[in-house]
Amino acid sequence: MHSSLIVRLLPLVSLLSLSCQSASAGEGSHCADGIAPIQEAVSPLTEKVGIEDAASGPQPAEEAHPSFSSAQLAFSPDSLLASQFPWVKDVSSNNSLVFFKNGQEKFDDLFRAVRQARSTIHMEYFNFRDDSIANALFDLLAIKAKQGVKVRLLFDAFGNDSNNKPLRRKKLQELRRRGLEIYVYDPLDFPWLTHVFSRDHRKIVVIDGQTAYSGGMNIADYYIKGKAEFGQWRDIHFRIEGDAVASYQKIFLRIWNRTTGQHVHGADLYPGMSLPEKALQGLKQDTTSTRGHKTIAVVNREPCLTPDVIRRTFVSAISHAQRLIQIINPYFTLRRPVRRALQEAIKRGVRVEIIVSDKSDIPITPQVVDYNVRRLQRRGAHVYYFQGGFHHSKIMMIDSLYCFAGSANLDSRSLYFDYEVNALILDPPSTHALQSIFESDKLHRCRPLTDDYWRQRSKGKRFSQWLYHFLEPWI
Repeated sequence: MHSSLIVRLLPLVSLLSLSCQSASAGEGSHCADGIAPIQEAVSPLTEKVGIEDAASGPQPAEEAHPSFSSAQLAFSPDSLLASQFPWVKDVSSNNSLVFFKNGQEKFDDLFRAVRQARSTIHMEYFNFRDDSIANALFDLLAIKAKQGVKVRLLFDAFGNDSNNKPLRRKKLQELRRRGLEIYVYDPLDFPWLTHVFSRDHRKIVVIDGQTAYSGGMNIADYYIKGKAEFGQWRDIHFRIEGDAVASYQKIFLRIWNRTTGQHVHGADLYPGMSLPEKALQGLKQDTTSTRGHKTIAVVNREPCLTPDVIRRTFVSAISHAQRLIQIINPYFTLRRPVRRALQEAIKRGVRVEIIVSDKSDIPITPQVVDYNVRRLQRRGAHVYYFQGGFHHSKIMMIDSLYCFAGSANLDSRSLYFDYEVNALILDPPSTHALQSIFESDKLHRCRPLTDDYWRQRSKGKRFSQWLYHFLEPWI
C-alpha cells in the first residue's frame, strides 16, 4: 500500500491514545528520472534542464497595471484584518511579491538567488527528493558553503520516507562533509505510532534574511517534467521581499533550534530590506502598481501554539466573501467548518469556483474529493476538473481583493495536524495575478463538472466515493 495512504489512515487506530505530538502526513513522491543532471551549479538552470511547461495551454502575461473596480481601489487591508482576521498578528505592508506558476519558473529563480547568497541560506521542506534537481541544488549549496555562507537545511522524516528517492544516511553524511548543515525533523523511530501527527509540511526558503520563498513545491524534478502516472505536475510558489521575510525567518529558526538543539539567533539574521544596489539580481520582478507596498500577513500553524489559525482564516475569508470565491486545492477532502462556510456562501449568492484534479498522487483522495465537489456542485458551486496532469496548488482568491496561498491543503492533515504556513496577501494586483492563472487553467485545461459528466461514473464508483468520505477526519 502507498506509504502516503498508510500515514493518512494511521490516526484511525491511534487518535484516542495520542495527543499533540510530532508525527506524519503524506504527499506521495513517486516518479521516474528524466531530467539531465546539471553539471555546473553556476549555470542557469534552464540551460541545463530546458523543459517547458508542457501542455499547459496559453499562459497570460502578468499585467503591470490592470484596471480595478471601485471596490478594489477603496480596499483597506487594515480594516479587513481588524474585522475579519483579528488573530493574525505577523503583518507588514512594505512587501513585493511574485508568483511562479510552475516548477521551471520556481527553480530558475531559486537557483539564481542561491548563487548570490552572501551570509545565510535556510531551507525547510517536507522533502528533498534525491534526484537531479536536488543534487544540482546540493552542488550549488556546497559551493556557497565553501564561500563562507551558512547553509542550514531541514526536512521532514515522513516526507523523506514517502518518496521513492529518499535521502539516505550515507547521502546525508556526504552532504555534511561538504559543509551543509542538514537535519531531519522528527525521525520515525519506534514506536512509530507516536509519529502520526504533526508532520512538518511547510516549504520555506530564506536567503540572507531578505528574500523568502514559499508555496506548494518541495525539491523534486517532477515539478518540471511531471510524472508518468498522471502527466504534468502543476503548482504555484511565490517569492517575497520586505518585512514579511522576517516572519518566515522566525518560523524557520524556531523549528531549527528545536530540532537541532542549537540556539541560532541574532539581529544579523533579520537585516530588513536590502538597499537597491545590494538586491539580488536577475530575478523575476514585481511589476505591479503596489510593488514595495503590499500588505502580507504570514499565517503559521504550529500544532501546540496556533492549532486553529489556518482553519479560522479559511473559514472567515469564505464567510465574509460577498461576490466571488475561487479555489484550487489538491486534497479537497474538507471538514465540516469549511464545507459549511462554502455552502452558506453559495446560499447568499456568492459565486464559488473550484478547480480540482481528475488524478492524484494519493490513491483514495480523488474519491473523497469527488464526493465533496459533487455535493457543492448540486448546491450551486461551479466545479472544474483539471485535465492532463495533477494541480497541486493551494490558493484561494476572495472577491478579487485578496488571496491566501502557501502549503496548507483543505484536508484534516493541514487544518488539524501538521505544521503549515500560508500568506494572506491583502493586495488586489497580486490577487489578479493568481486569478489570471486560475482563469487560464479553467479555460484551457479544465472540464466542468455537470450532471451528465457525473452520471458517466458507475454506480459502484459513486458508492465507493460515498463510503470513502467517512475517512475525511483522518486524511
